Amino acid sequence: MPETGSAIYLGIDPGLGITGYGVLSFSAGSTELLDAGTIRSNANDPLPARLNELYCGILEVLDKYRPVAMGLEEIYAHYKHPATSIKMAHARGVLCLAAARKQVRLVSLPATRIKKLVTGNGRASKEQVSGMVRHLLGLTFEIKPDDITDALAVAIAAYESEKYDRKYKRLSRKDG
Repeated sequence: MPETGSAIYLGIDPGLGITGYGVLSFSAGSTELLDAGTIRSNANDPLPARLNELYCGILEVLDKYRPVAMGLEEIYAHYKHPATSIKMAHARGVLCLAAARKQVRLVSLPATRIKKLVTGNGRASKEQVSGMVRHLLGLTFEIKPDDITDALAVAIAAYESEKYDRKYKRLSRKDG
């Protein structure tokens, strides 16, 4: 991807009940918010129906915006809540499948790296991440729900991560 062209990144905060998404366009040092929202499934529906709802919802977003990459937060498994990480894994699997079907590059990032790339601190609070996302996007209002803010942070982090990787690869080729 050329540095001077524009690129659309989709950020995802995966969840079985609520999946947040954010679509950003990056070009010439500016960032534009194209869309953000949630995909929800009914907790009373069986698992296959909920996964299908998520899959169809993300396909709509992928078809509409045709992003070059999809940033996705990695699963964090806490030993006290194994069922939560299993549900997250189901949702994440469907999202990865949708990206593969649409041939969208996947950028998988741990939460600490997302926070570091967005705020400069891998241990930043939700409030710090939210404030920086609003600042970077030039928004004066609070973004709700948090799933959307988190998804926008993932999109920013995915772009910044790939930008850093491209720069590092260019520098290491010059050194080698």
